[in-house]
Amino acid sequence: MTADFDFSGRSALITGAASGIGAASAHWLDRHGIARLVLVDLDADGMASLDLGCEAECLAGDVAEPEFWTGFADRPAFDHVLVNAGIPDAFPIADADFARWRRVMAVNLDGAFLTLAATLGAMQRAGGGSIVVSASAAALKAEPTTAAYAASKAALVQLARVAAKESAAHGVRVNAIAPGGVDTPIWDEMDFFAQMTRDTGSRDAAIAAMGQMATPLGRYARAEEIAGQIGFLLSDMAATITGAVLSSDGGYTL
Repeated sequence: MTADFDFSGRSALITGAASGIGAASAHWLDRHGIARLVLVDLDADGMASLDLGCEAECLAGDVAEPEFWTGFADRPAFDHVLVNAGIPDAFPIADADFARWRRVMAVNLDGAFLTLAATLGAMQRAGGGSIVVSASAAALKAEPTTAAYAASKAALVQLARVAAKESAAHGVRVNAIAPGGVDTPIWDEMDFFAQMTRDTGSRDAAIAAMGQMATPLGRYARAEEIAGQIGFLLSDMAATITGAVLSSDGGYTL
């Protein structure tokens, strides 16, 4: 590891930590010397299986429930926070089920707000830290059936920018990352992807076909690649970057 990516002696909170980008980020920080991780996810077994070398506290709970965050304000300040918990859904606005809309907003947006509300105050009082919010290229480009997911992620971009403006004087940086397609388990929850897997013959083939079709670079990202970009934004290498949105989408939004 280089000195600029040395997280020795530091602590981090990751929500949505059991799989995908959250799990990859936990492993990235572990490899780069993080001393302590607090991991949050509904999937307790997934968190327990991460096999980390650092001290890790796994908290199973729903980030959208205010009661889950009771007591967090009394914890020592985290040096870094990754606001990553999120769920997908896809349906046309005209056919919308309001309960589905609310479920996406609750996890993706309410959960992010509650995460920031529970951690920012202590970070500000401690005089510094860095936060990354996981948004999406869906926040930047309209596609049919993405209303709930895209609106939640667009709101996250602005939430991160407001948090950055409020926190800069306290030495806390807040940025967002907007990945395009990433090979994570989130696809396995989508009906259309299940059909694509059947049509192409395998999950890997379906991911490859989507990447070829959707991006100028011709492929989707690996979770480990996005984790490295998040690590950069959290690190001292990004010391003058705040309120930014890093688009990592293979050219999808061009």
